[in-house]
Amino acid sequence: MRLARSQWILIGTLVACLGLTFCSNAFNLYYLQVAIVVGINIILATSLNLINGYTGQFSLGHAGFMAVGAYTSAYITLKVGHVSSDLSANLVFFGALLAGGLMAAGTGLLVGIPSLRLKGDYLAIVTLGFGEIIRVILLNLEFVGGALGLNGIPPYSNIFWTFGFAAVTVYVVVSMVNSTFGRGFIAVHDDEVAAEAMGLNTTRYKILAFVVGAFFAGVAGGIYAHVVRSIDPGGFGFIKSIEIVVMVIMGGMGNTVGVILAAILLTLLPEFLRPIADYRMLIYSLLLVVLMLVRPQGLFYWKRNKSRVVAK
Repeated sequence: MRLARSQWILIGTLVACLGLTFCSNAFNLYYLQVAIVVGINIILATSLNLINGYTGQFSLGHAGFMAVGAYTSAYITLKVGHVSSDLSANLVFFGALLAGGLMAAGTGLLVGIPSLRLKGDYLAIVTLGFGEIIRVILLNLEFVGGALGLNGIPPYSNIFWTFGFAAVTVYVVVSMVNSTFGRGFIAVHDDEVAAEAMGLNTTRYKILAFVVGAFFAGVAGGIYAHVVRSIDPGGFGFIKSIEIVVMVIMGGMGNTVGVILAAILLTLLPEFLRPIADYRMLIYSLLLVVLMLVRPQGLFYWKRNKSRVVAK
């Protein structure tokens, strides 16, 4: 069976990430951690782009799914404790990431079924409320540390897991929206009423986008927990969700390449401004305002080919 070009690209990316992981001891630890954060943000922005960009919904609760995945995977690895070999550690970590992603996907399904019949501002308010509910629940759960959170999480995250899952996220999202079935996501985005008139189950498409997006947000949360090694509910609040939304808007809604570039840019920009620490966030915020005034459609936006997005 011949592999498609996108599958070869995915395999090549995974092999490259594996090679870089073996050489990672030669890298500066600061640059290595920044690179991993870039990969995490690519996963978060690409998965949210499926919901906000391609399907035309407006979710403000992505940090909530990230929190579910982070706490689930960190709790599992802490309970398993020390493992004797690198292979065992990687197997445990992989299982914990999948568990975190599935838990986040299940949470996304629970939220999506009752709320995704709403549209626009109403949906944004519901997802914002969901994110705060998750944060408050975690704040009051003693078995996951309550307000203190979880500490001493094993440092399992590396280049391979981070950019490997980033590549898988991009592959899955692009494959979904470019498939015959996936054209329905864009049909829902372009005109939900017309899509329903053509016989599409728009609620099913919206829930599927929500579940897939939540799964990868949960995986990103698990990777994040195992690189910072200490998490608490405050790290997954409203501001975190806004940061991810800004990446999607900056990259151009429904533009995967643009969203990836925006995630990279908005992760690295604060680091470049770090030498002027007193004014770093002020300049960062002003740059965002200027970019939105100059390019309101997104810094890396370009028009889609309409012939490719007709629902069939």
